[in-house]
Amino acid sequence: MTEIPIADPEVSASAIDRVHAVLEEGQLADGPEVRAFERAFANFCGVRHGVATSNGTTALHAALEALGVEAGDAVLTSPFSFVASANAIRLAGATPVFADIDPATYALDPRSVENVLRRRDDVVGLMPVHLYGLPAPMPELLDLAEEHDLFVLEDACQAHGSEIDGQRVGSFGDAACFSFYPTKNMTTGEGGIITTDDDDVAARAAAYINHGRCEDGAGDYEHRRLGHNYRLTSLAAAIGRVQLESLPARNRARMENARVYDEHLEELRTRDGEWKLRTPHVPRGTRHVYHQYTIRVEDRDELHTYLNDRGIGAGIYYPTPIHRQPAYEGVATAATDLPQAEFAAESVLSLPVHPNLEREDLLSVVDAIAAFYEPTNDLH
Repeated sequence: MTEIPIADPEVSASAIDRVHAVLEEGQLADGPEVRAFERAFANFCGVRHGVATSNGTTALHAALEALGVEAGDAVLTSPFSFVASANAIRLAGATPVFADIDPATYALDPRSVENVLRRRDDVVGLMPVHLYGLPAPMPELLDLAEEHDLFVLEDACQAHGSEIDGQRVGSFGDAACFSFYPTKNMTTGEGGIITTDDDDVAARAAAYINHGRCEDGAGDYEHRRLGHNYRLTSLAAAIGRVQLESLPARNRARMENARVYDEHLEELRTRDGEWKLRTPHVPRGTRHVYHQYTIRVEDRDELHTYLNDRGIGAGIYYPTPIHRQPAYEGVATAATDLPQAEFAAESVLSLPVHPNLEREDLLSVVDAIAAFYEPTNDLH
């Protein structure tokens, strides 16, 4: 049994009480509780609109539909992400196109993006991924989008509360999407949300997740466009409203846990003048909220097994780049090779960093890593 799990989802007594209140009120599906959650999350991100959905993937799909993606279009995104990033593009009828990542941050490398855009004329939008809780380089990517007349949809599914120069992700692009899966920095049990400052995008997204139903009061059963049932339930929204209140404190706890790792793993990282381990890089001006604390290591698979065998729930996110997935054979395209994404897939390992860890848990992880590399030593 894992003694130090990679994640430890927690629903507070306050959230349970709020769910009970919703159950007693009787409106369990979409309703006022969902609208309140949408407003609260939009305000948290600093935008005008939030459109809640059933999960992060449906948020991405609905946002792409709302942005007007059509068959024959291409959307550029990262090959190093959970497959939902690219799946949503395909579900919207478009083709995912990949650029390589920055090896220090695992986010899209603007230089690689620019190279792809120079070679293709079918790309209509960029979908940068804020991976592991670290923002993608939005100023550079926004400049490229403006130059090439592209929309920008942030995949912020792992980055609730992360920032660049004090501005929260979810507010940079034409729209953004978040996931509330149980292991994320905050949860609704299962759910997602689209954030945007664009009134039209918000209206189209709200219609799409509700079977294309008219939202202007013209009639409950007037369906002006094709849509899905991607709605969030009131029960999930009740959990989310309470989780959002505690998100800043829980993010601070993750950041403090990361600081402990940084401090104690530094010695091993630089020992013998050669890299055995590289801790997360946080560019100046960015706020990393550590959905995952991801290191890059030699002998990754062996260390992964070693830690798991000792009750430490390390995880590999992700062992196969999207363009190498069987479902993407003959589908995914790129104007260049993707060596950094492929190397990352071979060398990244995520350590437990969630808010419920004690300092002694963190130091146990550190000592186990030290013992793997140098069995006679520990690092604290």
